[in-house]
Amino acid sequence: MSLTTRNTDDQAISDFAATFRGTVISPDDEGYDEARTVWNGMIDERPALVAQCAGPADVIASVNFAREHEYAISVKGGGHNIAGRAVKDDAFVIDLSRMKSVRVDPDARTARVEPGVVLQELDHETQAFGLATPAGYNSTTGVAGLTLGGGWGWLSRKHGLTVDNLISADVVTADGELVHASENENPDLFWGLRGGGGNFGVVTSFEFQLHEVGPTVLSGPIVHPFDDARAVLSAYRDFTADAPNEATVWCVIRHAPPLEFIPEEWHGRKVLILAAFYAGEMAEGERVLQPLRDVGDPIADAIGPHPYTGWQQAFDGLAPAGNRHYWKSHNFDELTDEMIETFVEYGGTIPTPETEIAIPNLGGAMNERPVDSTAYPHRNFEFTMVLHTQWTDPEQDEECIAWAREMHEAMTPHATGGVYANFVPETDGDQQAAYGENYDRLVEVKNRWDPENVFRLNHNVEPSE
Repeated sequence: MSLTTRNTDDQAISDFAATFRGTVISPDDEGYDEARTVWNGMIDERPALVAQCAGPADVIASVNFAREHEYAISVKGGGHNIAGRAVKDDAFVIDLSRMKSVRVDPDARTARVEPGVVLQELDHETQAFGLATPAGYNSTTGVAGLTLGGGWGWLSRKHGLTVDNLISADVVTADGELVHASENENPDLFWGLRGGGGNFGVVTSFEFQLHEVGPTVLSGPIVHPFDDARAVLSAYRDFTADAPNEATVWCVIRHAPPLEFIPEEWHGRKVLILAAFYAGEMAEGERVLQPLRDVGDPIADAIGPHPYTGWQQAFDGLAPAGNRHYWKSHNFDELTDEMIETFVEYGGTIPTPETEIAIPNLGGAMNERPVDSTAYPHRNFEFTMVLHTQWTDPEQDEECIAWAREMHEAMTPHATGGVYANFVPETDGDQQAAYGENYDRLVEVKNRWDPENVFRLNHNVEPSE
């Protein structure tokens, strides 16, 4: 093994690996390139070691070894983080992706979930009992990173954020201890985990509250010509103003993908898509969503009964692993005529066929909790904008990043000033926007649980001590 960046001899690494139930991978080992690869194809980091953990004991050993030998620690769950924080040059990667257990208690409507689980795996287990928890909109996303950043998805207007449904967590702390965190046990740590990212330790188990959902739900996309974008966006605004919490609609501007329900002559042409979901009775959902279906003259309308697991996976193919990604995001408390004009303007200049401007309607139950109830602070917005800037050719990096930054800047005057930490593409900066008025309290939690900033390769809260 050739580790030139730390004073760690081969014997020390061999001794560490010999006590490990999982697998320890160094740069000279077969499988190293696969182990250091994450979802965003822009990330090309070369960590010193990757410790693929099999359980909490491996996580404890990894934290202790990395701290003893003065490695920076990064933590990998699903590897889906837009900034690629799961891997870093010369760091020690605690890789949790092999920890895949999901245990559902259908009577208590809870699930205990290990940190290597991705959303489609969680849904697979919970939907066997007609249950689910609010979690994301791309089923290849890791449960751990999603949750620690706050977490929202199709169920959030009805049932709140992912962290609003977190009951407890087991955490390996910076000093290598396994502790339990809940409202009644280490409540300060529990508060910080719900939106404070990976700043306080490595979570080895999440316990979630589940809700009755599906297995069949009313959902689907409605596709409109981009030429009708102004009128459709205005109608979208009108619909969402009175929509019940059971209804969630996303508006997406992009080039039409080659999906079966879209007529072939529209494939590759610019469109506006309304993606609708109803978390309730099918007949009531039909009534609620009908005004949305009556808007304009759509190219296609695929709203109907679908398996919840299928809807959760419906858009996975539009963002495959390995593509290059740079996202920018804003939160808004309203959708004004001026904003609609800006969306249409930049919709006309989308730089690649894979890029999309997504404008989800959120709010609802997400906004019903006090700002200080969890570390996640954004309880004051109705819409968000996510610029899913995506491409495959590295020569387009500069063009695509510039487009995203320019549009983000154009929308800044309309925004609340807050941003979802999971959508921040840079590895540094925007902490105040991400954590808002909860930042000072997060520093207090950091001071207690990680005063030496062992866990700093994240959207970092720096200790003050």
